[in-house]
Order: sequence, then structure tokens, then C-alpha cells
Amino acid sequence: MRRLLRRVGIALAALVALLTIASLAYNAATAGRDVAATELYPGPYVRADGTQLAYRRWGSHGSPIVLLGGFVEPSWVWNETGPILGRAHRVYALDLPPFGYSQRRGPFTLAHWTELVRAFDARLGLRRPLVVGHSLGAAVAVSMATRSPGAVAGIVLLDGDALPGGGPGWLTDLLVPPWFTSLYRLATGWSWLFRRGLASAWGRTARPIPQAAIDQFERPFRVSGTASAFASMLGHGIQGVSGATLAAVRVPALVVWGSKDTVDSVSAGRRTAETMHAPFVEIPGAGHLSMLEQPALVARAIERLARRR
Repeated sequence: MRRLLRRVGIALAALVALLTIASLAYNAATAGRDVAATELYPGPYVRADGTQLAYRRWGSHGSPIVLLGGFVEPSWVWNETGPILGRAHRVYALDLPPFGYSQRRGPFTLAHWTELVRAFDARLGLRRPLVVGHSLGAAVAVSMATRSPGAVAGIVLLDGDALPGGGPGWLTDLLVPPWFTSLYRLATGWSWLFRRGLASAWGRTARPIPQAAIDQFERPFRVSGTASAFASMLGHGIQGVSGATLAAVRVPALVVWGSKDTVDSVSAGRRTAETMHAPFVEIPGAGHLSMLEQPALVARAIERLARRR
């Protein structure tokens, strides 16, 4: 038995060594894959609180609206809804780091994201914007409303209950270089994974996901520093606010949800709306990415609160 265990141990050690050598070789061969954000997205950018933030803008007049995406979502997800809102408002969609093309400068925490959005508003002179947060971005919107209620006109939670989802903090112990770098590059360069993920979140049960949309989600993973930024962020788990914080919201609020959302349940959205004593709007036929599936209906719901300014 001892000989058998010794042989198994030697075999495992040899396998680990071979995998490590292969990983190092793969990392060296793909070292030129990651580039500066400006090579992938021309802008606009603005420096706020020491971080270069990428954003998109629509509209030239009216009250300001700030759109925040969720986990791994670039600001491109607002490209259908933003122009509709831009007819009557000044609309800004922000890339929360380490997503999209904003600088990979941490910490990647709810508190820091909140400060970055406040700094972004101040830098662009946005006075009391309506803040719309999708999925993970919903927690940022709530955090802003409770930390600085006078700085926002109201908040819209879109397909996000703002609550924490637990966290794989222990996972960071397994993110050992060079293996993590290899796995990260393999996974983020595999369009099939993005296609499957988008298919479950988009709500397109009968229609194929456009390749252009897959490219928009995949491209930001080539920004230099993204792999280490994600490893750092995973240590904090899925961040959110407490139920008591939700109940403490005193600014005008609205919860909007895709009726076919399989990522975050409609019932979770209803519970959050009840906790905040906020109206609940259901978007028929939309999945988790409701702003892409039903942009006109999502814009109409956001307008419902924007008109109350």
C-alpha cells in the first residue's frame, strides 16, 4: 500500500509539473493578447477619483440619468435603451471597473463603486441624477441613495434585488498563477461560453444571439490587468446591501423586472420592491438582460420615475 501511495504521489507530482510547464508555455505564447483599453474602445473617458472611467452618452438636454450595468456587463448593454431616454434626458452609461473599459484600479467593492459613481457625477457636473442599476448595479444605486440621498433624484433597480448573493471568497485560494491566467485566457477567448451565458440571460429562447453582441461582451476581457482584477474582486464575493439598508431608502424608487428572468427571480424583485415600498413594473417577455430584449419598455418604465423630478 505504501509503494502504491508513493507511486500515486509521484505520478500526481509529475502531472502537476507538466501542467505547470504547459501553463507557463501557453501564457508566454498568449502574452500579447491583452492590450490597453484605449486600443479596444476609443472613448469617451473621464478621470474621477483617480480612476479612468469609460462611459457612453446620449442626449444633449433634460435631466441627467446615470445607467450602471451588472456583473461583467460593459456599458454597451444600454445601446438600445440609452438613445430612447436620450430624446428627453442627458444619459450616461458608466463602465464599473473591472468591467467594460474602465481602468482596472481597485478595490472592487460596493463602497468603492459608490464613490466612483459620485466622483463621476461631480466630474461631469451631473446634479442629482436618476441612477439606474442593473443586476449588481442595483446595489450600487441603493448604496448611493442611502449614503448620499441628497445626491440623487431617485433610483431604479432593474433585474437586481440589491442583496448579497453569498460569495466564493475561498475561491481566491485556488486562483494560483500560472494556472489561473491560463484558464482565464482560455475561458474568455471561447465564444461558445459567452453565447451560452447570454442565451440564458437574454431571454431569446427562439432567436440566436448576434455575434456582434457576443463580441461586445468578450472584448473587454482583453483589457490589460483584467485577470488579476477579477481574482481580487472574487475575494469579496457577490456584493450587495442588507435588508435594513433597503428599508432605509427614502428617495423615489422603482423596481423593474423581466418577466422571464431566470438569473434573478421575479419574486426576489417583488420582495425588494415591498421592502422599499416602491412600485414594481414587470417587463413582459424579457429575460435578465431586459434592456436588450425590450429596450422601449424598459425606457418607458425609467421615464415613469424620471418625470417625477
